[in-house]
Formats: sequence, C-alpha cells, structure tokens
Amino acid sequence: MPVSLRAYRSLLGTYLRPQWGLVALLTATLLGSLGLQLLNPQIIRRFIDTAQTHGAPATLQAAAVLFLAVGLAQQALSLATSYLSLQISWTATNALRADLARHCLALDLPFHKSHTPGELIERIDGDVTKLANFFTQFVVRLLGNGMLIAAVLVLLWREDWRGGLGLAVYSGIILGGLGAIQRFGQRRWAAARQATAAQYGFLEERIAGTEDIRGSGATAYTLYGLYGHLRTVLERSRAAWLANSLGFVISNFLYITGYGLGLALGAYLYTQGAVTIGTAFLIVYYIGMLAAPLESIRDQAQDLQQAAAGIARVRALLGQRPQVVEAPRGRLPAGALGVTFAGVSFGYDDGPAAPAHPTPASEDAALVLREVCVDLPPGRVLGVLGRTGSGKTTLTRLLFRLYDPTSGQIRLGGMDIRDLAFADLHGRVGLVTQDVQLFGASVRDNIAFFDAAVGDAAIRGALDALGLAEWVAAMPAGLETVLAPGGGGMSAGEAQLLAFTRVFLRNPGLVILDEAASRLDPATERRLEGAVDRLLAGRTGLIIAHHLRTVRRADDILILEGGCVVEYGPRARLAADPTSRFYRLLQTGLEEVLA
Repeated sequence: MPVSLRAYRSLLGTYLRPQWGLVALLTATLLGSLGLQLLNPQIIRRFIDTAQTHGAPATLQAAAVLFLAVGLAQQALSLATSYLSLQISWTATNALRADLARHCLALDLPFHKSHTPGELIERIDGDVTKLANFFTQFVVRLLGNGMLIAAVLVLLWREDWRGGLGLAVYSGIILGGLGAIQRFGQRRWAAARQATAAQYGFLEERIAGTEDIRGSGATAYTLYGLYGHLRTVLERSRAAWLANSLGFVISNFLYITGYGLGLALGAYLYTQGAVTIGTAFLIVYYIGMLAAPLESIRDQAQDLQQAAAGIARVRALLGQRPQVVEAPRGRLPAGALGVTFAGVSFGYDDGPAAPAHPTPASEDAALVLREVCVDLPPGRVLGVLGRTGSGKTTLTRLLFRLYDPTSGQIRLGGMDIRDLAFADLHGRVGLVTQDVQLFGASVRDNIAFFDAAVGDAAIRGALDALGLAEWVAAMPAGLETVLAPGGGGMSAGEAQLLAFTRVFLRNPGLVILDEAASRLDPATERRLEGAVDRLLAGRTGLIIAHHLRTVRRADDILILEGGCVVEYGPRARLAADPTSRFYRLLQTGLEEVLA
C-alpha cells in the first residue's frame, strides 16, 4: 500500500508535537555537530599550509588545540543527539502503541473474531517498533545530512568549480538510486511484516490450545503448520533484506568511484598549481566526508522501507471502524433496571458465507435470534433455558452492545440501549460468566480492576455484604495476596467469588449470570448460593443456566429453541401447568433434556 507524504507528516505531527521542545533541542545538537564536522577540515588545511610555508609554531599549536577542542565538542553533541533521539522515539512509539491498543479494545467482536491476539500483538508492538527510528532520526538526520551535503558542495564550489560540479552530479546519482531502491523495497517489507504477524497469530492460537493439541496427538501436525509459516517469513524477509543489500552495494560502489575521482582531481589541481597542498587535502577530505551522510541517507532509506510498511499497516488498523457506534442521548435511572426485548432478531456476520442472491428463507436461516419479545420488570429475576446454540449467550452480548440487533429494539430502564454511553451501560450492567479472567496481580487489583479510586474499605464492605470476608482473610496476605497470571492456584469456585465481588462493587441495576456455576461441583455451588442471593437482592437478574437448581430463584422463565421464544412466563405458573415445557423439564430432568 503506497504511503503518501501527507501520511508521514500526519503521523510525525501527531506524536512529535507534544515533544516539540525536545525535538528543537535535538535539531540544534544535530546541526551543531554537523557544523563542527565542516569546521575541522578547515583547521587541518590551515595547519598543513602553515607547516608547508614554515609558519610560526604558535600558529600550529593553536590550530592543534582548536582541532582537539572542536573534536571533543562534536563528540559531546553526538552523544546528546543519540540520547535525545532515543528519548523522543520511545516516547512517541509508546504513545502510538497505547493508541493502537485503545483502538483495538474499542473495536467490536466481529473484528476480534477475524484477527488473532498474536497477530494484533505483532501489529501493535512489532510494526510500531520499526517506526522508532522514523520518529526522530529519519526527518532530523535526513534534514541534517542533506544540509551537510549541500554545505560540502558549496565549499567545494568555492574552492574549485570542477570539484563542486563533479561532486554534485555524483551525489545526485546516489540519491536518485536510493530513492528507486526505497520504492522497490517497500512492498517487500510490507509482505514480510504481514507474514510475521500471521506467524505470531498461529503461535498464539496453538500455545493457548496446548492441552487439546497434545491430548489429540496433533503435535506433529502443528509443527508442520509452523514450518509453513517460518518458510513464508524466511522467503519474504529474504526478499526485503535483498532490497536493502542492493542499496548497500550500489551506494558503496558509487562512493568508491567518487572517492577515486576526488583523489585524482585533487592531485591534478595541485600538480597544475591551481591549489595548495592544504586545499588539495581539503577537497579529498570533503569528498570523504560525503560518505558518512550518503551512507546515513542510505540507511534512512532502508529504514523508510520498513517504516512505510509499518505506517501502512498502522493506518489500516486505525482505519478499522466498529460496527457498534456510541451515540449517547440519555442516562440510566438509579436502582433496578427493567429489560425489554421488542421483536429482536440477530444474525452473526462472521457465520457461513451468505448466498449470492439471498432469499427471505436464507436470511431467516442465518439468524441466531428471531423476533424475541421479553418484558422483564425491574427487580425480577429471569431464568433463560435452552439447548446449546439456542441463542442464550447472544442475548447477553446484545445487552452489552457487543453487537447491535439486526432488527428490533432493546430497552434498559425504559431507554433504548443505543442511546446510552458505553460507560453508563457497562457500569450499570454486571456480568459473571463461567470463565473468569484473572490477572497476575494482587487480589485487590483483581477485584477493583486496577482502579486506584476504589479503596480497601469499599472492597471489604463488598466482601462482608457477600459473606466472603473470611475467604479473603484466609489468604496468605489478604487483599495483598498476589495471584499467578490467569489465576493459577485458585479454584473455579474462588474465581467466581472474586467475580461476584467485582460486580457487587459496581452496584449494577442488572446482573447477568451466564452459566456461572456450570463448571462447579455441587458443594462449591452451595457455597456460592449466599453470595448469589446477596448479589441479586434489589436488582434485576438474568440467569442463563443448564442446571435446574440454578434457576429455582428465578421469578420468570424464558425458554429458547432455535433462536425463538417457545415459552415465557412466571416460574410458579409454568411449574404448575402440566402442558408447559418447563413443567416437563421439571419432571424429566433439565440436564438430560437440554444436553
């Protein structure tokens, strides 16, 4: 993907503008260093010419001292330039990483279902790392090296027009060749970065599924797939580095040629008496000086190949837009929240490919939910039953606006959830699932989700209210106990207790329990009963269950089948009606019927 000059300028402006003071200081140190580079040859020429004409020893001594002082000052400025460039580049790239991570977290589920976490890690970190040099050294050094080349050419023109003209042609040829090579290599670097991202995605998925892979004897097959990714990365990276090497070979060949011509020109002018030996040395020295900025520009051209590929991929990622758009026009009321599904239908876009000419029947077949109508008053608890794939979990995803309905309306607290800010919606709806995400941090941070504004008193109050204070007190360091990444060492029941505390702290108006106890043994589930009752007290509840005992606290029952509502009503009435499905479930055993 070609990257325009405007894209470069926009990226630089966005992330370097907050550091304009450091950028100005970096520019000053770089230009000062380049100026001292131009001064030293003039000192050497004066020294040589003075020595040849048997000048005063004091003049030679002064030239020698000045040469050393200028050399030391140049090294000091070079050190300052390196420090400032690293400071600026890492600050800028870290800000870009944070923006990319924030953007990815804001994208909805269809995006994350089509991009693996490993691929996104490589795009957020790997691609941005390639831009570290671009943020500082590319523009500043390109500008500085360009000014150095221009200054050398001006000085050579002043000494002898033939030297200036020859060197100007030589520099133009090298710069033109490097520009062509940069365009040649950019596509190859983009392909190499994409192959690396695919490899990371493959590794992330397979490492996450290690138990299943080993249990099914698929290790050899997995390694075979990895070899394919490694070979693709090798081939594409080799092509990109060959483009780099081509620039190195061409520039070095031209440099050797130019240096040889410079030596010949200096010797010719000196033998013709047109210049002094000091001036002849100056011409050769300046020609040699051109090697460093031209090589630097060559390196910058190589970096630009990788940067251009990285910028294109970063812009493509930032160009992704969520399908669910926030448009807040109101706030939820306090207290328990009523829930209404008014003719809600929904189908996943990432399902099987749609027919080329969809018909009403094919469109209906792609729906996961069909014309769901539910009206749950505030403070009541709804038990949702149904076979696997009937659409139970999809209801919760729609309530959190991870997706928007294909048709129909969802109201929470009497408001269309599309009119709510995400922070308001997610702050007033609490969710506990069977898989609780725990982090390698203290119990306090895992409960408060790293929110420093949540004090210990509030956490302990929530634990007391849920009857869990003794559970935390039994831990080695109480709230300061550090959990292993992923909650290693904690049982599923303990993880659920922690999740209940998280939700209780937020004081939501709607609590959703999505098969929260499906992986627990009966003894652990009984231990959680008190916490569940306290969590649901004074709140609207939505319980998605596979077990009969989980929905016995429900006021109403909703049974889904194939995405359609087949039964909905008060639990007590349905349980007493021999013609209802819920009655038959109670008689035959819920686990067997819904398995």
